[in-house]
Amino acid sequence: MWGILGRRAVDGGFSASSLRRMRSGLVSARSYAAGSKEMTVRDALNSAIDEEMSADPKVFVMGEEVGQYQGAYKISKGLLEKYGPERVYDTPITEAGFTGIGVGAAYAGLKPVVEFMTFNFSMQAIDHIINSAAKSNYMSAGQINVPIVFRGPNGAAAGVGAQHSQCYAAWYASVPGLKVLAPYSAEDARGLLKAAIRDPDPVVFLENELLYGESFPISEEALDSSFCLPIGKAKIEREGKDVTITTFSKMVGFALKAAEKLAEEGISAEVINLRSIRPLDRATINASVRKTSRLVTVEEGFPQHGVCAEICASVVEESFSYLDAPVERIAGADVPMPYAANLERLALPQVEDIVRAAKRACFRSK
Repeated sequence: MWGILGRRAVDGGFSASSLRRMRSGLVSARSYAAGSKEMTVRDALNSAIDEEMSADPKVFVMGEEVGQYQGAYKISKGLLEKYGPERVYDTPITEAGFTGIGVGAAYAGLKPVVEFMTFNFSMQAIDHIINSAAKSNYMSAGQINVPIVFRGPNGAAAGVGAQHSQCYAAWYASVPGLKVLAPYSAEDARGLLKAAIRDPDPVVFLENELLYGESFPISEEALDSSFCLPIGKAKIEREGKDVTITTFSKMVGFALKAAEKLAEEGISAEVINLRSIRPLDRATINASVRKTSRLVTVEEGFPQHGVCAEICASVVEESFSYLDAPVERIAGADVPMPYAANLERLALPQVEDIVRAAKRACFRSK
């Protein structure tokens, strides 16, 4: 384990005034990170947990190696020394056991932040996440809240094989009662994790191991202890007019690189960082598609029943008459992740795959 790295009718579409209001709202929500300071995703997550633990004594952290070792990826660095073993629990290697304890603590009014060394190991605890955490509020007629966060690295890392490379976004996003978040930047990580810890419902927080050490610009506003991003709201990372590209987590960086290459060929791509997988910001996605008339969806997960498939369905249901080309879906290969580095790369979406898809959508492929 040390190496584990309603449907709205489209007869007349939106009115011009509605589109202007929608456009204005999207632009105003675009970006906080205009400052010159930078922060790694690792430090953003650590600072978010630290500040929430300081602000609320009900918040505590539990998981394998989160205390003495300060986390397998050092996300919980310094927390044991600052808050003590009563609020930073090192657990045995038993995901089913400590996840059940966390859910029980949430029933009692505490706010656990449960770390999985990788979300692949959450399969050992999936009964507690889905049947105990996600359904209790509904089954108790609203009498029981379950304010718990399940967090850890999700998706492919590098050379860790099929059992440690799966993306669980679509798995958990299909479950009513769960909220599912997937940050890309340091600002995403800080704002969304704070929102997750404060939320009264169970939140699955999907990080990416390869992003932990990445530095991103971060604004003074995002560094404030009161900073929080809304759950269920996407971010337009780059505005464009020719094609919409939707994605989340590490693939946002790939999409932005693809947009740069497309710009060199005269194609203006709008890149949407979903941030929230459930609830999904369908309004922002559809507003963008109604502007660009083309859609490319990107994810690392398996193609069948994936996040991309849900986005495509939403656009076909709500904005079909605005499309000028078939939607394009870029996902991981429909195979268990290969171990060999060359095959692993072929099994995951790459920048050139996104570029080709966007050019097809714009009828620019050769």
